[in-house]
Amino acid sequence: MPEGSSVDAVGAWERYATQTRPRRSMNAAGARTWFNWTQHADHGPNETVLGAVRGRAVLELGSGSGANLAHLATLGAHCIGVDLAPSRENAARQKWGYLSNLDFRTADAVEFLDASSGSFDVVYSVFGATWFCDPGKLFHIVHKRLARGSVFAFSHAARGAVSTDRATVTAKALMRWDHPGGWWAQRLVEAGFGSVTHGIIPAPTPGTPGTLLVRAVAT
Repeated sequence: MPEGSSVDAVGAWERYATQTRPRRSMNAAGARTWFNWTQHADHGPNETVLGAVRGRAVLELGSGSGANLAHLATLGAHCIGVDLAPSRENAARQKWGYLSNLDFRTADAVEFLDASSGSFDVVYSVFGATWFCDPGKLFHIVHKRLARGSVFAFSHAARGAVSTDRATVTAKALMRWDHPGGWWAQRLVEAGFGSVTHGIIPAPTPGTPGTLLVRAVAT
């Protein structure tokens, strides 16, 4: 089902929000904003997966507390984040509202994209909408809203290795699209994307879940 197709979905994300802890004010490198694709702190690739972002229109699907998107805004991107839980928009605005090139909305990812009239240079999701929305609907509309040559990237826990709070809370109310990278690559190609890459980012500690990262380019 699409993210937000029922009241249960909104409730599930709100319950998840109450169980999350705010991101640390500073990471191990001493930075006050940073980008993290994985469920592990100070681990994995950074925003360079998305290419250059300065001056570009960036959309995050499932923006949560807004920390990743705020980092892109500090790098000069023009950013919008959408999340299904109203409390997430409120928290993100309170934390990052001083950034003039950053906005947050409460919306279903598919419905927001469907209603949008403009285009984006980058669309991404970190353990967000791509894990919970029907890719048959989401990918085609993301492709429609991306400028040619623009990047679409997303991450979620590796298949069969889910142990995050988000998965525990939301799985009771939502269908999770839990597939290997090759499956996602095929869906992206069918939606009009090219240059698709995917791989597992190993966890920093053996025996803990890795992260699937997928990247594609609109053709």
